[in-house]
Amino acid sequence: MLGAMLLGPEKIEIRTVPVPRPGSGEILLSVEAATTCGTDVKVFRRGGHPRMLQVPTLFGHEMAGRIAAVGPGVTTFSVGDAVVVANSAPCLTCDACQMGRENLCQDLHYLNGAFAEYLLVPKRFVERNTHLIPKNLSFEKAALTEPLGCVLHGIDACDLPRYGQRGPVEILVFGAGPIGLLFVAALAMEGHRVILADPNPGRLKIGKKLGAAETIEIARGGGQADVILAKTQDGRGAWIAIDATGVPEVWSDAIASVRPGGLVNLFGGCAPGTTVSLDTHLIHYSELTIKGVYHHRPETIRKALKVLANPEFKADLLLSAERPIEAVEDALRSMMRKESLKVVIKKQLAPDG
Repeated sequence: MLGAMLLGPEKIEIRTVPVPRPGSGEILLSVEAATTCGTDVKVFRRGGHPRMLQVPTLFGHEMAGRIAAVGPGVTTFSVGDAVVVANSAPCLTCDACQMGRENLCQDLHYLNGAFAEYLLVPKRFVERNTHLIPKNLSFEKAALTEPLGCVLHGIDACDLPRYGQRGPVEILVFGAGPIGLLFVAALAMEGHRVILADPNPGRLKIGKKLGAAETIEIARGGGQADVILAKTQDGRGAWIAIDATGVPEVWSDAIASVRPGGLVNLFGGCAPGTTVSLDTHLIHYSELTIKGVYHHRPETIRKALKVLANPEFKADLLLSAERPIEAVEDALRSMMRKESLKVVIKKQLAPDG
């Protein structure tokens, strides 16, 4: 089979490797669609990931496909089933898992290798985070389950019932990349007033199509809190601000853009070793809630599949192009140049693909 092998920083080789055989409790997935994401770009640039993979290795982690073979003992799924396999599987027994915070599992296993024709799915993933695809959902859109599952976990962390007691909540989203746009689409579908801030006017237009009530074209590098505050309904800030950039200066803007009693969701991960200065007076006297939010849970993966199956959820607007496995590097570089939001990687393209 063909697969994109990551060898080091910005070094990929397309290799022919043996098709794995599933062992006890395992399945072999024929990958029908995999989508690129910002984490893949980071992994490509850095040549690895401290938690998720070590080079040399096949990589890519947003996937949907059909089961090509099942190992002994697999009874939940059959050959031919269309499934999404999430990229992590919790232990379900540690303290974090028992608290319903499986994303913080002390023994969280990760799965990579989606940029290939086939992927061997270990037993733990088969049992705990593999899900049937609804019949009306394409493989291309189903591959977005993992990032949407992360976003829905992020929305759960926003404590919307508390802030929405008097109706729709005004929410700021910083960053119109794929994650920020998924936040916009999911929050707008729930009826909230979403303001999207980003330097890229083309991406802001997509945000409008996904339901943003207002968009703000901001400068890069932070220092934009005053501009954003002026766009909120009464100029006092939004109740909730979500960072989907992973840029320290934008974290600071998000904290400065909520009203007293507001919540700041620091969803975008910054590079290791990054520090941010905090206005302690503002945080203390305005009683701000500041949360770091990471990854997804099996519950939000299941919910994401249902949301994606809703034809009103226009997730296909994030799919910029389709490329074969041999063009994974080109796809990632197009994301680095801000030419693509997400690229669908497929083992076989249609004749006009």
